[in-house]
Formats: sequence, C-alpha cells, structure tokens
Amino acid sequence: MTRRSKPPVAEAEAPVFPTIPPAQVLSRLAALQTASTPELKQQWRELFGKEPPAFNRAYLQSRLAYRIQELAYGGLKPETRARLEALGEQLDGGNAVLRRIRADSRPLPGTRLVREYGGVQHVVTVRADDFEYEGRRYASLSAIARHITGTRWNGWTFFGLKGSAS
Repeated sequence: MTRRSKPPVAEAEAPVFPTIPPAQVLSRLAALQTASTPELKQQWRELFGKEPPAFNRAYLQSRLAYRIQELAYGGLKPETRARLEALGEQLDGGNAVLRRIRADSRPLPGTRLVREYGGVQHVVTVRADDFEYEGRRYASLSAIARHITGTRWNGWTFFGLKGSAS
C-alpha cells in the first residue's frame, strides 16, 4: 500500500474585487433600480466576494450602492474606522447584543408621542431610559397603553410606532 502525498495547501489569498472607474458610478447606481433580485444577488457576489444575505431588495440595493462608490472612490480611512469603533464602544460598552439593535428603533429623548383615545388626547414624553405620562415615569409604552385603555396593548403599536408597513 502506497501513500500518496497531499499537495501543498496554498495560503488563502485575499479576494480580488473589481475596480470601478468613477465615470461608471452614476450609471451603475441607476442600473440598481431596474435590476432584478437575481441580478442584484449576482452583483453582490462579484462586489463582496460572498453570498448575499437573505434581506430584502431595498437592503441589497442600498448596500450595493455603497459598495460601488467605495470601490470607485475608496472606503473609509483606517483612522476613521478606528474612531467610529471607539465611539461605538462608548455607546454600547462593548456589548455585541446592543450593537445589533438598530439605533433608530427608539424615539429620541424629548420626543412627544400623541395619541387620541376615548376622545382624550394622551401625550407621552420619551426620556433617556423610560417614558413620562401624566407626570409619572413608566418603563415601557405598553404599561402606559395598559393604563390608558385598561387592556393589554403593544405600546409601540398603540402609539403608532410600528404596525402598518409603509
């Protein structure tokens, strides 16, 4: 029985991405609007060197638009990336779970949420860590909605912050 020697394993090479001439950027961005989803996914493979995520068409278009401009004009400088990461660490304390939560999912502190219910206008003020309604603090919008209606409600839906997709 003879042993076959294994061929030497080549070191993993960094993927090579196409260079996009700046003169082609506008036409490529416009073409994204009319491209089919399979075409967008193929462009993703070419421009990112990996399989596209299972997100919707709008997400693919926006990320591809950024990537086209990044390849044409260059990406962020390493110093800028480092600064952004440092700022992110300050905001979320290095907590990876918090980092994945969309920053725009909660209204900014000071925002006033207005809802008419039972012929009465109800105003809630968003605070940094809670909500204020009728001079009292509440941990959630659902608690306020329950106080107003006497039944269980999703507070985000009650105040019109989520629900009917636009």
